[in-house]
Amino acid sequence: MQDEAFGGWSGLELSPDGKTFVTISDKGSILTGRIDRDAQGRIVSVAAGTIRAMRHTDGGTLPRYYNDSEGLALAPDGRVFVSFEAMHRVVEYANASVERATTLPAHPNFEKLRNNSSLEALAIGPDGALYTVPERSGGATRPFPVYRFADGDWTIFARIPRRDDFLPVGADIGPDGRFYLLERLFYGIFGFASRVRRFDITADGFTNETELLRTKAGTHDNLEGLAVWRDEAGAMRLTMISDNNFKFFQTTEFVEYLVTE
Repeated sequence: MQDEAFGGWSGLELSPDGKTFVTISDKGSILTGRIDRDAQGRIVSVAAGTIRAMRHTDGGTLPRYYNDSEGLALAPDGRVFVSFEAMHRVVEYANASVERATTLPAHPNFEKLRNNSSLEALAIGPDGALYTVPERSGGATRPFPVYRFADGDWTIFARIPRRDDFLPVGADIGPDGRFYLLERLFYGIFGFASRVRRFDITADGFTNETELLRTKAGTHDNLEGLAVWRDEAGAMRLTMISDNNFKFFQTTEFVEYLVTE
């Protein structure tokens, strides 16, 4: 696609049939498109629609430091939620036209988060509760807090153990009601490794941690967006999109794995 705004895709959502996608870039853009699949459900091609700029609370252009959008969650009624990692916040749009943002109340911890390493992952549950995870936990062994927004307030709902220096970059709650976390580990010139972990959601937090995917460095580019859905055969699929950081030596790619258990 020949558009200077194309790239940096960091959040991803798919329709229940896996044929329509919505993604956001880390420069405040949103894109809707179509995924064509063969008889086995494998991706054949991807067609992008029009890239639109997300708007600020006054309906104007997002100011500098306000446009680093990372996490995306879509409500069944069409509302769009986006998390940002420069000015640490989560906003709500009435629909995918993203014409005017409403900023949700912030947890007191948000202002202490690191620039360019904060609210990377965002997901929405069937009850409408939002879950967000920062990229950095504040310590090499400290678990990652999971913030939950429900009834107008954020709480620390769970803590995810750190494993092997991977960092959270994307999340989704699948049709099975479980929490899926996409993580990455940067190996310099060798590229990125990716991992997906899954957790059961209970009243007291997360349980039953399961590693579903771990790739070697360089297998894929910088995967940051994750969408989890169930195909016609009843199998769970993990669809991911890469953030090329608007660099000529990186690529934008869709990657999909089948959960075979």
